[in-house]
Amino acid sequence: MVALSVKKNLLILVLVGILAGFVPGYVKGQSVADIVTQDFFNGIINQADASCAGKNFYTRAGFLDALNSYNQFGNLGSADDSKREIAAFFAHVTHETGHFCYIEEINGASQDYCDESNTQYPCNPNKKYFGRGPLQLTWNYNYGAAGTSIGIDLLNSPETVATDVTVSFKTALWFWMTNVRPVVSQGFGATIRAINGAIECNGGNSGAVQARVQYYTQYCNQLGVAPGDNLTC
Repeated sequence: MVALSVKKNLLILVLVGILAGFVPGYVKGQSVADIVTQDFFNGIINQADASCAGKNFYTRAGFLDALNSYNQFGNLGSADDSKREIAAFFAHVTHETGHFCYIEEINGASQDYCDESNTQYPCNPNKKYFGRGPLQLTWNYNYGAAGTSIGIDLLNSPETVATDVTVSFKTALWFWMTNVRPVVSQGFGATIRAINGAIECNGGNSGAVQARVQYYTQYCNQLGVAPGDNLTC
């Protein structure tokens, strides 16, 4: 009887936590999965051409599997803040991958993304660290740190980001939680700066900035939340 009572009390606490929005992975009574529905995901990927490599790679299931390792994503102070974070993440993913069309950066193999000054994550001379995955992870130090976080040696197997969808989404969520989450509360413009500010912000590429903002406002509308202030960088 005591054991049953304890289980009942724990169940009540979990349910109260979910309703209050205090359980990781939940947004004030809604899980991230409730918000990122299959219809929401399909609304993005269905705009990619049938010939796109990402069309048969990126899946909502892969995103949700990766979310298990980063369950604080989409769980901010309020339901609206949480939805804005989700909208922002998928706005950047949409822009970076062309609606989930691209798994790898176009002509990425011809680029040199090896920071030889980084001794913590030294480049493997036989590998390339060009953009891969939902947020187009680049540079040896990002592959190395992401791999350390998710428990895979991506420094020596960066291609895994383009062959394993769950790993691919995990790297995107790692980058987001590490580099973007700290500035989410400052507005969407701050997230642009965190992802590609050196190239796009301050007039660097206003077209790309506007494209990201357009996707963000579109997804905010779909999720029924105001986009907030400070949309551009």
